[in-house]
Amino acid sequence: MQIDKYDFTKKIMLTLYQKIEKHFSDNLPFVVYSKPYSSKIIGLFQENSKLHKIQNYDEKGFAFVSFDGKSKYLISIEHSTTHLTNFIKSNEKIEIPDIFDDFNEQNKFENIVKKAILTIKKGEFEKVVLSRKEVLNLNLFDFIKSFEFLLENYPAAFKYLIFHPKAGLWMGATPEKFIEINNNQLKTMALAGTQLFSENIKWTSKEIKEQEIVTEFIKNQLKKYTSKIKISKPFTFQAGNLAHIRTDIEAEVMPIFKKHIIDNLHPTPAVCGMPKENSKEFILQNEGYDREFYSGFLGELNMNDGQSSSQTDLYVNLRCMKIEDKKVSLFVGCGITADSNPTQEFLETVNKSKTIKNIIVS
Repeated sequence: MQIDKYDFTKKIMLTLYQKIEKHFSDNLPFVVYSKPYSSKIIGLFQENSKLHKIQNYDEKGFAFVSFDGKSKYLISIEHSTTHLTNFIKSNEKIEIPDIFDDFNEQNKFENIVKKAILTIKKGEFEKVVLSRKEVLNLNLFDFIKSFEFLLENYPAAFKYLIFHPKAGLWMGATPEKFIEINNNQLKTMALAGTQLFSENIKWTSKEIKEQEIVTEFIKNQLKKYTSKIKISKPFTFQAGNLAHIRTDIEAEVMPIFKKHIIDNLHPTPAVCGMPKENSKEFILQNEGYDREFYSGFLGELNMNDGQSSSQTDLYVNLRCMKIEDKKVSLFVGCGITADSNPTQEFLETVNKSKTIKNIIVS
């Protein structure tokens, strides 16, 4: 009797979803993720509830690090079982609940943007990335089905679902690589500027300048620890319904410098600002909420597809949500320079929130 490959793969995926449900109900840490343009799904299911922390980036597992860098958590491969499968499209119709954009926070956000612009013009920093949290109250929320639709609809992104009792349940689809190190080869990117995607995008001088700031910061930080730095020309990169300006950066690095590079790059101007310390202080003093793991970074640390490796592949945690019972918190932000328009910046956050809203399934 011949087994249908589609049915066989669906059964394996069903087993994965059952494993997610069981681990979540048992309050045990796990992460399930898929890399850009890959059909492979990797799961790490930790065998106990211990909180493993990253000390020097020599650890092996899935890293989950907060924006402020104070929480550096790890789903350790040493204490986890690995589950691998291939994702196939469900062909089911997605039923999206009625979720309206909440403009109640518009005035508050625009006032913070205005304050940031004035601070920039005083010369305290050149750019700052401001964000807001939008809370949705849903009667029902199927996070496993939502994750399945996330996998299906954002093939170019790094998709993940992670849970730890100390960090909560998070899900996202980020378009931005933080850093990749494989032996002595380092890859990263500078990503900034946001518009709704179209075939004939024209970038403004404000958006071009914003992206140049990110590129220059990364280059200057890498100079301290790397050699033979190569920087591509800026190009338009599509991420779901949005587009960004992207520059690819490569360099040669000694593995002993991994910790220094990661700590110096995070948070980059793409999620914080420039100069880093001044813009970070403005964020902490003015945003009015805790970003937690939004705009931190996550991904494989000394691991490849759930197995021990010399490779590290980390992503900036953007386009994400935190799930708490029937409450879902969405996190969105935008880069502010002297040329920013407060209303346009708010509308940019609205467009970004749609990326993650479009996969919410009740």
